[in-house]
Amino acid sequence: MRLLFLLLVAVFAAATPQPVQAEAAVTGHPEARPFDATADATAEVDAALARALVAGKRVILVLGGNWCHDSRGLAGWFAQPRFAAMLEPKYEIVYVDVGHRDRNIDIAERFGVEAIKGTPTVLVLSSSGDLLNRRSAPKWRNAASRGEEEIFAHFDQFAPEL
Repeated sequence: MRLLFLLLVAVFAAATPQPVQAEAAVTGHPEARPFDATADATAEVDAALARALVAGKRVILVLGGNWCHDSRGLAGWFAQPRFAAMLEPKYEIVYVDVGHRDRNIDIAERFGVEAIKGTPTVLVLSSSGDLLNRRSAPKWRNAASRGEEEIFAHFDQFAPEL
């Protein structure tokens, strides 16, 4: 009976959505695993854009995967209190699982990015869906080796004034 109870607890815990949390990492940067291969990415992006339009926010789309240490590293930084304090009031953040660059590619194409050259590819969008960082979007393949200050400054520059 105890085994059945523990099994049920494990099943319910796995089914409950969890907020993005950074893991303790031995890599020198925080890491998180927020990419859900089963999520309806189009619906999540549409919902984020709708929320951003109402709230006057921007949208960050992180196109990556849990297998990618750079994707996990950037998500880990975003989960840190300093980043969360800057990002949460100004951005809607959506983590889009792109597999090994073979899933949800239409999301990138929708905003004018023809190919995902590496992960993560990070799109900063206005609330109306305009791509604001065309040049820097594909340049996050080294996110895990970038410094905290550089990452913070990059996303802070696109944040709308509230």
